[in-house]
Amino acid sequence: MNQDFDVIVVGGGHAGCEAAAVAARMGVRVALVSFTRDGIGAMSCNPAIGGLGKGHLVREVDAFDGLIGRAADEAAIHYRMLNLSKGAAVQGPRVQADRTLYRRAIHRMLDELDGLSIVEGEVSSLILSGYRVDGIVMADGTKLMAQAVILATGTFLNGKLFRGEESVAGGRTGEAASLSLGEQIRGAGLPIARLKTGTPPRIDGRTVNWAELPEQPSDGEDWTMSPVTKSRTVPQVFCAVSRTNKQTHDIIRESLDRSPLFSGAIDAQGPRYCPSIEDKIHRFADRDSHQVFLEPEGLDTHLVYPNGISTSLPPDVQEAFVRTMSGLEQAEIVVPGYAVEYDHIDPRALDRSLKVRDLEGLYCAGQINGTTGYEEAAAQGLIAGIGAACVVQGKAALELDRSTSYMAVMIDDLVLQGVTEPYRMLTARAEYRLRLRADNATTRLSPVARELGCLGPERTAWFVNRSRERAEILRILEKDYGSEDLASAGLEVRRDGTRQSLFAWLRFPDVALDLLSQIEPDLSVSCSRLQAEIEEDARYAPYLERQEAELRDLRANEQITLDPAMDYGAIAGLSNEMVERLKAARPDTLAAASRVRGVTPAALAAILVHTRRKNARKAA
Repeated sequence: MNQDFDVIVVGGGHAGCEAAAVAARMGVRVALVSFTRDGIGAMSCNPAIGGLGKGHLVREVDAFDGLIGRAADEAAIHYRMLNLSKGAAVQGPRVQADRTLYRRAIHRMLDELDGLSIVEGEVSSLILSGYRVDGIVMADGTKLMAQAVILATGTFLNGKLFRGEESVAGGRTGEAASLSLGEQIRGAGLPIARLKTGTPPRIDGRTVNWAELPEQPSDGEDWTMSPVTKSRTVPQVFCAVSRTNKQTHDIIRESLDRSPLFSGAIDAQGPRYCPSIEDKIHRFADRDSHQVFLEPEGLDTHLVYPNGISTSLPPDVQEAFVRTMSGLEQAEIVVPGYAVEYDHIDPRALDRSLKVRDLEGLYCAGQINGTTGYEEAAAQGLIAGIGAACVVQGKAALELDRSTSYMAVMIDDLVLQGVTEPYRMLTARAEYRLRLRADNATTRLSPVARELGCLGPERTAWFVNRSRERAEILRILEKDYGSEDLASAGLEVRRDGTRQSLFAWLRFPDVALDLLSQIEPDLSVSCSRLQAEIEEDARYAPYLERQEAELRDLRANEQITLDPAMDYGAIAGLSNEMVERLKAARPDTLAAASRVRGVTPAALAAILVHTRRKNARKAA
């Protein structure tokens, strides 16, 4: 039996859900395929959304009317703004989520989308016609046909679970791996490698001595992950902090020979920024202790996630070292931690829409591209879903660059540099992070999303009203006033004769929008979040103006396109290492070539000369 769709998404994790949802919002017929319907939207690891860099990605996906931010708010049992003492550009919104409520929210939002069908079952293979993918074959023989297939298989592609001396096939505990599909992809000649990730043991919260531990309450502010969420509605809980100690470390060191990470059972690279506790003890032998955050997994469960002790040691060792920590002396482990090793595709085989360059119709999103984290997966799912829908509809592709979004920074890093370890978004990766604040994601990206048709009716109406109000506020702020005017109205500014726009006056620490309404009575803001965004815009304006020349150069070089099939070995002056990296990355513009690791300004000049000569010969 055959069924026809426009886009097929394989995998119901964060990448798959966002890919399927955005394609459906854009008006194409979508099939979301998952082993089971119940597994769609599951938070397989830490039940938290956001963080440093990651929170920016959540807000950017939300600006396209994505699911992750709104679902996080519907499930949030703990809000915390990270880096609150630093500038707004590097602050990271993060929530602890109730697993059940999060999955319920995702299911409801997917069910509300027209044109989206959920298909249960295992995908056994892709349908290939030469160098084109035309659909998938299910394990029961059913064929689903489509113009585009998006693989969002997470850790399930030839996934293998490790816990001490035990190892079983699987993508996460209790769920099967995708083996036949993994073998077909390897056989298709795509560049495949292995990575690993892991998870800590889950603890029964009733066996934790909470009174002995310092509490970490939810933030008292009223911010939410999505700006369309009017208020927090879920009861808030506190987290707590414990620490490892010398006894903990001694037990782990004595048991390293039983860890698959050190026995040789696992040789894949794990995430540098979220290492297992075995890695921490081994690599940071001089450290006396490491923080462990005890994070409740939900309101209807006693399970606690001990963030910071990801491990693949045997269960008896896990129990022994957990009970050495303060507050956990009587702790009972409900689900032991484990490591997962899985296949990923070298992302340098993808273009910026996350389409596989050498297989028409095939896209990849999420951990299959060598990334780690819900947020990175959701952002890739969004990009792949938009890319596939644009091809189906004959629209121009989405164009974002490193100065406009963290999503573009991530995609650029992946397709140009590849990965040697699971990729994690960090604010330090963005050269233009002063422009890319979490609080201005809507202003930066929703106009693009609306033009592409990514916004649903409710989000469109909300965005139109917000844009109208923002434009009116900025119009009033263009008016010039002198320091005497502000001081006479009670604002604390020096009476030095300075005259400038109200927007420029907002740079002063004691000047705020609500205070300026004493001068301009029509200046009113209905939303505190919009007010905070405009005030931050004003404060960052001088720094952003200094970047304009650099951005002009970047955009000029983005206009110089390069032939993806260029023979870099024929260009004089390029080292063998440069040639190898450029061939793997296949940059599509001179600006992209400049970001390939190890490529020098002299090499760029040689590439530019070669390209101009080639273009001139074609023109002649």
